[in-house]
Amino acid sequence: MSSQPIFLAIIGLGGVGKAFLTQYEHLRQRLSSQTPSTDLALILARRSKTQVLSERYGGLDASKILQQLDESKKPFLPFDAILEFLENAPGKVVLVDNTSDLELAKQYPTILGKGISIVTPNKKGFSDDIKLWDNIFSAASRGNSHVFHESTVGAGLPVISTLTELIETGDEVTKIEGVFSGTMSFLFNSFQPVGGEGGKFSAEVKKAKDLGYTEPDPRDDLNGLDVARKLTILARIAGLKVESPTSFPVQSLIPKALESCKSGDEFMEKLPEHDDEMEKLKSEASKAGKVLRFVGSIDVGSKSVKVGLEQFDTSHPIAALKGSDNIISFYTKRYGANPLIVQGAGAGGEVTAMGVTGDLIKVIRLLK
Repeated sequence: MSSQPIFLAIIGLGGVGKAFLTQYEHLRQRLSSQTPSTDLALILARRSKTQVLSERYGGLDASKILQQLDESKKPFLPFDAILEFLENAPGKVVLVDNTSDLELAKQYPTILGKGISIVTPNKKGFSDDIKLWDNIFSAASRGNSHVFHESTVGAGLPVISTLTELIETGDEVTKIEGVFSGTMSFLFNSFQPVGGEGGKFSAEVKKAKDLGYTEPDPRDDLNGLDVARKLTILARIAGLKVESPTSFPVQSLIPKALESCKSGDEFMEKLPEHDDEMEKLKSEASKAGKVLRFVGSIDVGSKSVKVGLEQFDTSHPIAALKGSDNIISFYTKRYGANPLIVQGAGAGGEVTAMGVTGDLIKVIRLLK
């Protein structure tokens, strides 16, 4: 016997969204074959300029969504109309926001207040002004809805769920430290590998960009704000009232002389002129028998949060990272001197979508 369908709406069908579509279809088939079964019905797929919706809530074929979006000639409805459409669905609705759109995230309190649950890798809303953070979770409580955002930190790695469980089971988290950016992990593992020289900083940035590890404009990675957003989220979960990602020290690796560059291309062209600055830092670390890594840390006791370069012994787990892996260490009273470590791929469409799909499964269990 099947329960009432759970309706799904997807906004954002880029790299993560496309990977999520495939994982959603696998999940839908698996849940429909279980006893008792659960029916998932995809009723909306929306990207920047086109959308497809199931006007009678009968469900869309996930395998045809991308083609239908390409061919759609229907008017692009304003978001208020979309919200009304979802609110009128004959059952529970989950919105999957696979964008990085702050303006959409600002709508979360309204969406949740209407009883629509949300799962998302969009870190903008959870790291923006703390008032938005408070409003999101207050609205979920009032609307009898749920919000999960595991993929906002560490893609598919169980970072947020691990921290939440530590706290909810009564452990005392004293410090959180790690490499939170796949881009910066790859960059510094190449710039100063353990036991090797590495290349010039500008050359390693270019390599990371050419391989697709950086944003199209590498300054969006090098300014440290992506890591700062993730630290803001974790610090808030740990109980610190961090106002915003710019309310604590964040080291930018953009040379001051290049802050006025008008484009990413201009920045990349001029970056080799400033290699000496990073070479000096690398040399200082090498002389001390250490390596440079770009890390974030939260000291819960002193309520301090910071992001930037630090030196690590070559035997340290952070120094031994490979490729673009993330590593997050939780120092707690329960675990003593040996932290609980979460490590693995912290970027990429498939693993990020896995985190989103995992959150969807949590919501489905709560809604059934």
